[in-house]
Amino acid sequence: MSTFSERSCWAIYRELAHSPGRETDDALILRATAARLEALGYTVELKTAEEVIESNVEPPPYLFVMCERLPILARLEEWEKRGSCMVNRGPAIRNTYRDKTVLLFEKFHVPFPASVMVPTSLPIPPEAEFRESPAGCWVKRGDVHATESQDVVFAANPLALGQALKALLARGIEKALIQEHVAGDLIKYYGVGEVDPQAESETGGGWFQWFYHRGQELKNYRFDERELAAAVSRAATALGLEVFGGDAIATKDGRIIIIDLNAWPSFALYRDVASGHIASYLAERFRRHAEVEVQE
Repeated sequence: MSTFSERSCWAIYRELAHSPGRETDDALILRATAARLEALGYTVELKTAEEVIESNVEPPPYLFVMCERLPILARLEEWEKRGSCMVNRGPAIRNTYRDKTVLLFEKFHVPFPASVMVPTSLPIPPEAEFRESPAGCWVKRGDVHATESQDVVFAANPLALGQALKALLARGIEKALIQEHVAGDLIKYYGVGEVDPQAESETGGGWFQWFYHRGQELKNYRFDERELAAAVSRAATALGLEVFGGDAIATKDGRIIIIDLNAWPSFALYRDVASGHIASYLAERFRRHAEVEVQE
């Protein structure tokens, strides 16, 4: 029999290897969300992924997680089948692995750069036509998001592209994503819940925030913010994410291109406001789940 109360939660940290340069920020957003959720009447216990994997203890009714590695995701998915409610869900986090993301973005018609998944051990396939583009291209490890600086590199020419693939192969990474370089202003975005492209304020279907990345020569290309929200909404829906963030490009001709989408980012510049929105979303999500459990 479970020793947890009906309002007990676990919050699971992201693995340190998956927080390159963001170890503190990732931990802080999870703790801030836990504090906000406790203020709403829940009991939260913070756990590392390693603690959860090594423990045989049954989970509480609710979990909110930042972990990403396959062993812990398998455990989460097993618990979910037995009735636990969690955000983000295990399958959604799996979908952020690049090989799955590319296929789902194509299926859901998310505006995304031309991309080809290739083995790092073979010659570059001809379908990667943009590999010889004067603008260069990007080489990204084909599974998880960046765990170190060499997981995502810019290749200015075919020679550099080949060298990047060899470097990934030398590290035991079997697949790489070759991606077209899209010029424009680099945007960072955050989202919680269902983003409503038509909302004029935060009172829409969820919370959405964007800003320009620092350290770039900003062109201030004009674009429709509703188009950005719509593209982000479609991307998050494609992967099944409820708490998310990523990167987009606003091009010279006003197009929005999604170049990255992650599960539960650090929300570093908006930690205080984001933790409040996440906690409110979790409380409502958990309440709805409890109502369904009672009905069943």
